[in-house]
Amino acid sequence: MSDTETVALAFSGGLDTTVCVPLLKEEYGYDDVIGVTVDVGQPEEEFEEAYETAEALGLEHYVVDATEEFAEVCMDAVGANADYEGYPLGTALARPVIANAILDVAEEHDCTGLAHGCTGKGNDQLRFEAVWRGTDMEVIAPVREMGLTREWEIEYADEKDLPVEAGDGGTWSIDTNLWSRSIEGGELEDPGYVPPEDIYEWTSQPSDETELVEIEFEAGVPVAVDGEAMEPVALIEHLNELAGAYGVGRSDLMEDRILGLKVRENYEHPAATTLLAAHEALEGLVLTKDERDFKQTVDEEWSQQAYEGLLDSPLMDSLDAFLMQSNAKVTGTVTIKFEGGQARPVARESEYAVYSEQAASFNTETVMGIEQADATGVAKYHGFQARLARDAEKRAKPDPEDE
Repeated sequence: MSDTETVALAFSGGLDTTVCVPLLKEEYGYDDVIGVTVDVGQPEEEFEEAYETAEALGLEHYVVDATEEFAEVCMDAVGANADYEGYPLGTALARPVIANAILDVAEEHDCTGLAHGCTGKGNDQLRFEAVWRGTDMEVIAPVREMGLTREWEIEYADEKDLPVEAGDGGTWSIDTNLWSRSIEGGELEDPGYVPPEDIYEWTSQPSDETELVEIEFEAGVPVAVDGEAMEPVALIEHLNELAGAYGVGRSDLMEDRILGLKVRENYEHPAATTLLAAHEALEGLVLTKDERDFKQTVDEEWSQQAYEGLLDSPLMDSLDAFLMQSNAKVTGTVTIKFEGGQARPVARESEYAVYSEQAASFNTETVMGIEQADATGVAKYHGFQARLARDAEKRAKPDPEDE
């Protein structure tokens, strides 16, 4: 039994977090439970569910708006070209933001415990606790620690007359935030199952229709669409709607979770797909080859740290410092063409362009004092060591036919 009195619970109003409320009192000895729901861009009906469930439970309930903080993290992800195994990070970016918001409420109300309803199989338990275990508060995971199954929770909810609809919110398990929408569970757990079109809400089925959109960046951050300046939240919402109408941003993949489990995941991320494509296209114009090559290593490490929920790690401080420096020149515009479910860069402009049309043109003989004939010496040395190696091999191992 805990010696503490009050615990802050990450609360959604779904089955897992609803059964956690009485369990935290009965099994862990807490007198008071505070429910905290954090807004990172979920649909309004999710908040209505949380409100109604909290009221029915008599739960002290707080809703924290963290959409702007989350949007800033999404902009950092753009600067790092962040993806994991081929899809833009979404849920992973949101969890530390949610965890920190819950921690703020817990500290404000003198809580001595923090709780979540995650299972022991997923990534979210690790992402929450990477933030919380840096405090002196007790960290509690009833579903994981008690080995609860969905069937047990449904029976328990029925026995306690808890306000849940048979413990089932629908066919699929869906997680939505400003940056992405994930769909899993049910028949989708079968890698051979072809998902129906109705699993998608943000994206239309790709068609032959096309549209051009111009995205402006300042120091790696998207700031305007088609000449209209927008704050991060509004810009993301606008592109989710615009790109989604052309079927942009669907992923269906086998994902390797942190604990080693391989799972089938489906995602929608129209704005993320668009902005990542545009940012990388602009980088290609303004960064040198050496910068681009090295930045790929930094991007991959940033994405891995973010996937694991380690946004506040010391390594991330160093990675962020490099990304801030390298993105300082990523300023300009990129034209994206929405076509066939793709967001394809078709034009880019920047005052920092590492490009000379005169140098690249086949109609120019001399560039900055360098003549075409000057490349002859380079051509002679190119591959020279490889030719030496082949000659050495021939001398060491004569052809049997020559003996």
